[in-house]
Formats: sequence, C-alpha cells, structure tokens
Amino acid sequence: MAANFNPLDAFDLLRMVCALFFIPHIVGKITEPKALELFGAFGFKPPKLWLRIALVIEVVMVITLFFAIYTRLAAAVAAIFLAVAAGATYRHNGKWLWHIGGAEYCVFWALACLVVAMHG
Repeated sequence: MAANFNPLDAFDLLRMVCALFFIPHIVGKITEPKALELFGAFGFKPPKLWLRIALVIEVVMVITLFFAIYTRLAAAVAAIFLAVAAGATYRHNGKWLWHIGGAEYCVFWALACLVVAMHG
C-alpha cells in the first residue's frame, strides 16, 4: 500500500489531489445551509435526498481515490459525478469561469479524474 503514496510520482500526486479536493466540498455541503438551496435551484428534486447522495459519493471518492482502491472505477465515477455537477452549474448560472460561479473548475477536475481513470 505504501507504493500508492509516493508524492514524487506524478500519477500518485494527481490521484491524491483529485481525492482531497472533495473534502472542502463535503464540508461545505454539511456546514453551508445554502448548499441545500443550490441543489433545489439546480433542479435536483427532492434536494435533501440529492445532497445526501452527493455527500455519500464524495466520501466514497475521497476514500477510494486517496487509498487507491478500485482506482479506475472510482476515478471514472468521480469524472461522471463532476461532469454532472459542471452541467448543472452551467445550466443554472450560464457561466464558464469558476470564480464567478461557473463550471470551469468542475470541468477541469473531471478531466483530471478522467486522466486518473485512464492511467489507474
């Protein structure tokens, strides 16, 4: 298992970054009340159920990607999950740039997860 945690290996580093970037999203979904409103605004009905589903997926992605468990499958699921998030964000906001609420960040992250899935 130690072979999967070489920070000098580009693939291991990318895999771990893809995993760890889910943590702020998990925390935000738990601590920010507006997260539930956002799920409703994005059209996910009922929003509370979809928020919980997203939380479960994100927790599983952190564990599986970070610890290199079923890496290809986990990264592929993460890429699809993030592509859906990017699509929902763009559909709702109509913006590309992430710093103004656009989908750019999720698209980049989804592509990074796709690279992990292809290499994994």
